[in-house]
Amino acid sequence: MIARLTGILIEKNPPLITLDVHGVGYEIGVPMSTFYNLPAAGEKLSLHTHMIVREDGHFLYGFGSEGERAAFRQLLKITGVGARIALAVLSGLSVAELTQAVVMQEAGRLVKIPGIGKKTAERLLLELRDRLPKSAMTAAASAGGMGEDAAGDILNALLALGYSEREALTAMKSLPEGATVPDGIRQALKLLSKA
Repeated sequence: MIARLTGILIEKNPPLITLDVHGVGYEIGVPMSTFYNLPAAGEKLSLHTHMIVREDGHFLYGFGSEGERAAFRQLLKITGVGARIALAVLSGLSVAELTQAVVMQEAGRLVKIPGIGKKTAERLLLELRDRLPKSAMTAAASAGGMGEDAAGDILNALLALGYSEREALTAMKSLPEGATVPDGIRQALKLLSKA
């Protein structure tokens, strides 16, 4: 398995790039999120990679971050999702946006991605929900700008008070940046009581 490649970027033809590693040119499929952050041709580049071996060939996929590669691997585990759809998902949403869509069960965000229909989006949401680590869910909850520890404490407090995860996360999106745990809980409860 090839886990990482470092070399000189030779060609960029979305979604494929060619990377020269000591005289060997590797053709690598990349999501658009990685593609947009590539250096100019002729410059050095390091990518986290995932290799797929099939009867009809060996295919190499590259990612700018370990998080993108981990998300790609989780997507591949879902029935009916191949490398093409997994790349499309990561091209349409960042890893944080995908995590937030899964936590909030927002199929509408996934349906906007070319090649993803309603049934596929629902299957992705259902199967990814069980695969997300608790830390990723807390990070998605803290996307509003508060610290990860504070977001986790506020989320746990709201869940303990009987609110669903979706209700709690929706309320937490409206909290001001840098909210403390007591203030965050108080403000979230006010928002939830109005709903």
